[in-house]
Amino acid sequence: MGCGSLNFFPTTTCHRLPTGGFPHGLDFDTQEFSLPIGAARVRFRTDVPLCGRATELFISKLGIITDELTQDFEKALDFISNESLAYCEVRDLWQKNVVKLSQEELDRAKQLIERHRLKVSEIASPIFKYHLPGMPSPHPNLSDTFMAADLTDKDTESLLRGVFNLARFFGTSKVRVFSYWRVKEPEKAFPYVRERLANAAALAAQNKITLLLENEHDCNVGTGKELGRMLREINSPYLRGMWDPCNAVRLGEVPYPDGYRHVRGLFLHMHIKDVKKDPTTRELQYVPVGEGLIDFRGQLAALRNDGYDGTMSLETSYSRPDGNKVESTRECLEGLFRVLKSVNA
Repeated sequence: MGCGSLNFFPTTTCHRLPTGGFPHGLDFDTQEFSLPIGAARVRFRTDVPLCGRATELFISKLGIITDELTQDFEKALDFISNESLAYCEVRDLWQKNVVKLSQEELDRAKQLIERHRLKVSEIASPIFKYHLPGMPSPHPNLSDTFMAADLTDKDTESLLRGVFNLARFFGTSKVRVFSYWRVKEPEKAFPYVRERLANAAALAAQNKITLLLENEHDCNVGTGKELGRMLREINSPYLRGMWDPCNAVRLGEVPYPDGYRHVRGLFLHMHIKDVKKDPTTRELQYVPVGEGLIDFRGQLAALRNDGYDGTMSLETSYSRPDGNKVESTRECLEGLFRVLKSVNA
């Protein structure tokens, strides 16, 4: 089955967005550590709970996807700021996908982020989380479209143009993308997905924006192996990875160390959530970070040793029996801090 030629990437220009530095939301005025973050010497606060060198290193990179807490954007930012984290990841807010917000809503969101002295790690767009033309998926997960289930590949040009503007507006140079709903034989879809992602990366290069391809188990690039292959074959500095170890588990891959071997050095952002098999149903269920199948201790130690200088977001997914999203997120964050503390041991 063919997938048609592409002609939706016009030439555009823009100014480079200033990057670098550390978030203003942290008070770096106590003790100084020399950490492998580029060539910079960065000061970190010493009063972060469960602190240690690994914890201090990653706390400067860590944020939360705001809608994992609540659709009330201000309350989500309150939580992130109160936990002394550095970043927020913007996906859904006020019951809307970020790409569908009005200018008034965007202005309000930016003001709230600035008021909380946070930074946006990247724009978690829904681009390419729809059917591949000519090769529709038999089982699209339409409940996992971030309030953007109506989008199709025909919207790609306008989505890319708009999301590049959103990234600049929110002060980031990174935008998350996917690889179309997963077909029965992803290998057959691979060249068509590669073509579209390569063209999107070319447009991103013109705009000085870096696309982050997430390995998503419902999409054609779902494992570390598949993500590494796609990134290496396209070979563009404007298309990097977003590594999600938990998504890889759902396709049978052992994310660390197996999946990580394929993506090491290729990703600039990471999602953190955990999963394990229900003892009764044998189905995978989300659990607090550190209580599941993923070797996060090994993964985070490897990132520390490799000098990882990207960002990461807690993507809670787990829900307590009472359904309290804020407290579910708190449990996951506390679990992550315990893992980080163990990395220091």
